[in-house]
Amino acid sequence: MNHKMLRHRQQGVALITALLIMALLASLSLRLSWDNAMDVRRTMTMLYHDEGSQAALGAESWVMSMLRDDAEDSQTDHLGEIWAAEMPVLPIESDTIQGVLHGNVQDLQGRFNVNNLVRQNGNIDQQSLEQFRRLLEVLNIDPRFADLSADWIDADQNAELAGAEDAIYLGMIPPYRSANQHLTSVSELAALEGMDKATFDVLLPHIVALPGRTEINVNTATFAVLRSLSDGISNEIAESLMSERAESGFANIENTFAPYLGAEVARGLRETSDYFQLKVVVQIDTVRITYFSVLQRDPQRGTVVPILRSFGTI
Repeated sequence: MNHKMLRHRQQGVALITALLIMALLASLSLRLSWDNAMDVRRTMTMLYHDEGSQAALGAESWVMSMLRDDAEDSQTDHLGEIWAAEMPVLPIESDTIQGVLHGNVQDLQGRFNVNNLVRQNGNIDQQSLEQFRRLLEVLNIDPRFADLSADWIDADQNAELAGAEDAIYLGMIPPYRSANQHLTSVSELAALEGMDKATFDVLLPHIVALPGRTEINVNTATFAVLRSLSDGISNEIAESLMSERAESGFANIENTFAPYLGAEVARGLRETSDYFQLKVVVQIDTVRITYFSVLQRDPQRGTVVPILRSFGTI
């Protein structure tokens, strides 16, 4: 091989080497640029999430103040009050962040408290169990879920006639046990034998899991919950009751409901509420936060405190 050919070959190798180095540098530069862009995106997402969380907590503080003022100014809670109105879309603006916030407040005592199914001593409350069965029938849901719910909450392992205890749930895949205690969230009922998402979605707007025993606020109760109060309340009567209360509540609860429930049971109904649920949705750029807060109001002390907070789920 002469010197000229050797020199040309060396030049070719050098060119190929230079091209490989340039390709490697370009690939490394692209990877670094991509990693940097992802780091910036993750940082901004975390920043937006933190800002959104703070905005949701700010909305919670505002609603707590609203509920305190409502307790001072009003002796009843009904759907015509300011807290029951849909929260307007509010802007979130700063030098670096722009977004919006909206939400609503719901009276949780307008729903059936599933914890009423079991007394503090762990025994099933038959009157509440019957009401829950009626509620399920109104919603065209298998009333067997009332017995299943009671068994899920009660303290023993003795299944109701249509219920289920650990002997059933331990045979599931994967196996699990019943709670055998009061619920902190109605989402636990999704674990009941035979419960599917479609059924649960129909039931969800009409039930709640509140600490201790609570009474129904008929001024805010859903149509189905009003129907469930008695076998004597038909669709027509429930519609008449809904029209009578309108947005300002019933004028006299005992006189209105005594013909259907009896005077003693009617006196146990409520026209005020102690538990409310705040839902706040915050949108900042592509970050969306859904915040839930259960608020307990004590009219005697004039306080409103959050007792349960969650992001994304009830």
